[in-house]
Parts: sequence; C-alpha cells; structure tokens
Amino acid sequence: MRKCSAAIASLLLLTLSSLHSFAQRSDYDILKISPAVDMTPQITFQFGPESHPTPRSQQWLEVEVNFLARPAWTDELTFNYFILLNGECLTGSVTHIDIPAGRDLYSVMYVSPRTIAKIMNGQPLTGAAIQDVGVQIVSKGEVLVTKSYKTRGATQWWQNQQQVSGKVLNKDQTPFGPLIWDRYEQLKAPVAQ
Repeated sequence: MRKCSAAIASLLLLTLSSLHSFAQRSDYDILKISPAVDMTPQITFQFGPESHPTPRSQQWLEVEVNFLARPAWTDELTFNYFILLNGECLTGSVTHIDIPAGRDLYSVMYVSPRTIAKIMNGQPLTGAAIQDVGVQIVSKGEVLVTKSYKTRGATQWWQNQQQVSGKVLNKDQTPFGPLIWDRYEQLKAPVAQ
C-alpha cells in the first residue's frame, strides 16, 4: 500500500510541477513576427559651417515582434532573433526591461544595408530572400516562447544552420534609434566596465 501511495504522490507532484511550468510559459506569447524592408530615414542636417549632402537611402531589413505579457510588470526579457536570409542564418539578441502587462508590446531588430548587400551579392532585398525568422523569448536563461515567421510549431530550425552572430542590430545601433521611440519596449543599457 505504501508503494502505491508513494507512486501516486510522485505522479501528483510531477503533474503539479508540469502544470506550474505550463503556467509560467503561458505568461508570455509571440503574437506576430513581421519582417519588412525599410529605407534609411532621410534626415537633413547641418554640421558646423559645411552642409553634408544626405546620402542615398538604402535598404534595411526590419524584424518587428508583437508580443504579449500577462504579469503586471516584468523586470527583464531577452529576445533571441534568428534570421534566415538568402541561405545565411544571422543571429542577434536584445534585452528589454520594465515591461508592463499588455498585448501591444513590441521588440525590433535590424540587418544593415552593407550586410544585406554582401548576402544578396549586390541584388536588392526581396521578400523571397527572407526564408524564415525565428524568435525566442528568454527569462533568466529559460526559453519561455519560441515562434517562427513561416515554420509552424516550436521547431527550432536554426539549430541545423551555421549561425553568424554580430550582424543583427538593435534599434539603438541604427538610424532608426530616435524614431517612434514609444512603440518599442525599453532597451537594457549596456553595463559599464
């Protein structure tokens, strides 16, 4: 009888643990991944006595993620981006802080015109060249949510790809940094060393 009770208790504990884990994971969700080709913002400026001509606008790949957070406040979430562009898997991460509960929450990352030119061999970027985009939401080292733009389910297709890091930029590393500031969740400032 004791063996039976111990087995039932173990099963109950395992079930409760699984339910707790599921409840934690359902606190966040990726609602939509939206890749888009944007042009460099055209800004006229004068620096010193000389006027600088505005450079020709170039293509940037923008990947915007609309996500959901259920807790009243979340201190920190990291978003891992995996962008399969013309056969190359580019990776990057951004950490957002002080995230309120809501459905209209956004994260964004970019691929620069020079990286696009290299990957596309000088050809213009088209939607067909964006093969897929994967995003993970991570908290304290634990992957909470995984979603892809095209691939269905929680498949992590990027694990089978040779990954190239350092070529996916957060908003502050681009000319889009000061634009539509309030649309995106606050970035974690780099730690001074």
